[in-house]
Amino acid sequence: MKERLAGFILMCAVVPLAILGYLIICYVGFVGRVERGRSGVRALDHFVNASVFNGYAWESVSSHAWRERNNRQWAKFVIWLTNKFQQDHCKRANKREQPLIDLMLQKGLHKQTME
Repeated sequence: MKERLAGFILMCAVVPLAILGYLIICYVGFVGRVERGRSGVRALDHFVNASVFNGYAWESVSSHAWRERNNRQWAKFVIWLTNKFQQDHCKRANKREQPLIDLMLQKGLHKQTME
């Protein structure tokens, strides 16, 4: 219960900041530094993976899709779509991110932090 309450209070602060962050990403995408926009998009990608696709917070949607390619329809669609822009994008993302996922699991960073 303590974790749920803390999560709710944190989200009350984070969600408005996330909306502001999204607007900044849109602005930066047109007129700002590419590096700042890329970092913001990467963070948003990880957020969507964790919240929408129930993936790891340290992993992109693309990498998660590659891991789930044989089990989930959404993963097959993501792979099909990204292949339209860059062949084997999801496979490469997973190859790049899998060592980080393995380390996260080994260190237990995915486990509950509040009791």
